[in-house]
Amino acid sequence: MRNFFRFIEKYHFFLLFLVFETLALYLVVNYNQLQQQTFISTSNRITASFLEISGSFRNYFALKRANDELSRENAFLRSQLQNMAETAPSRNVVSSVDLLTPDRFHYRQAKVINNSVNKQFNYITINRGAMHGIKPETGVISARGLVGVVKNVSPHYSTVLSLLNTRLKVSAKLRDSNFFGSLEWDGHSYRHVVLTEIPAHAPVQIGDAVVTSGYSTIFPDGILVGTIEDFQLGEGEGFYRIKVKLSVDFKSLAYVEVAEKISGEEQRNLEKQSQDD
Repeated sequence: MRNFFRFIEKYHFFLLFLVFETLALYLVVNYNQLQQQTFISTSNRITASFLEISGSFRNYFALKRANDELSRENAFLRSQLQNMAETAPSRNVVSSVDLLTPDRFHYRQAKVINNSVNKQFNYITINRGAMHGIKPETGVISARGLVGVVKNVSPHYSTVLSLLNTRLKVSAKLRDSNFFGSLEWDGHSYRHVVLTEIPAHAPVQIGDAVVTSGYSTIFPDGILVGTIEDFQLGEGEGFYRIKVKLSVDFKSLAYVEVAEKISGEEQRNLEKQSQDD
């Protein structure tokens, strides 16, 4: 208390000045219409600026939750579309699932928590594991296209063999003509992969879409990989070497979906029996 009185005694002239200045400002604003309008207009602008800034901060910190909710909703809608296609065959309903995923897949959303693009063997880590139903050898996609294959699973996390990994090969096809080949990364640009084994008589044009072939239990049919940027056919060669620009930018990858084929185990067992015969 003694310090408080000392402070008042030391700065009483300045404090008195502030009181009179505030009173004068109040009288000027209250009894002069022009000043009153100017004061209200200025205060409104300042208040609006503060509200806009605080709203921007709130929106920024809400983005993570919004993205997570959108990712879950996207995975749910993929599964629901398949259910609609299966339960309404008599209505001649043609959905994107009929065209892209004739076999049923179950989708689980996940967030990317670690990722690399500048190595020869790139991996992605996601925040979903065995406790969430994730299994090895299941496909990973995003809203923009193909991402990779689940490799190892722990209770809460999974590692994904990225499409930008020279050890991964994927069966892919030209969307317009259905000619299929082998897709792999050559270890150079993180925005491009190479499609081979497309026969020389196949129609190939720059800008054509490349999608998954569906000839495996890992990926649904028709998932976008990218578009043809360049292609070569050497003299006397029977197959194209096609440069594909990826639809997914792996440097900005944040959310993915793990696609598990419902009848995948049955198909794998049957194909294994055929190989053993």
